[in-house]
Amino acid sequence: MPISTAPYKREYRHTKSRGGEQMVTCDSCGRQVPRYKTFTKVRGFSLGDPYLMRQIDRRMVHLMRREERFCPSCARSRGISQPGKSVRKKYEGRA
Repeated sequence: MPISTAPYKREYRHTKSRGGEQMVTCDSCGRQVPRYKTFTKVRGFSLGDPYLMRQIDRRMVHLMRREERFCPSCARSRGISQPGKSVRKKYEGRA
């Protein structure tokens, strides 16, 4: 077992059989990142007032949902992806 590895797992799944990966713009900083490296978060809008929902027909209300993509550095700074402990930190507490 290696002494230190990356504190997070990054999967590399191809979306197509050949060629380069699709580049996506980070919604936070605007950096161009390959799509497989991004972290997605779904943001939505909800009406939480029950009195308001009784008066309005639900078919007339459109609650938007948007999928946002963040690069690894922005995802870590915003707390979307939380890196786990590295192997070295795990074994320090045992001794």
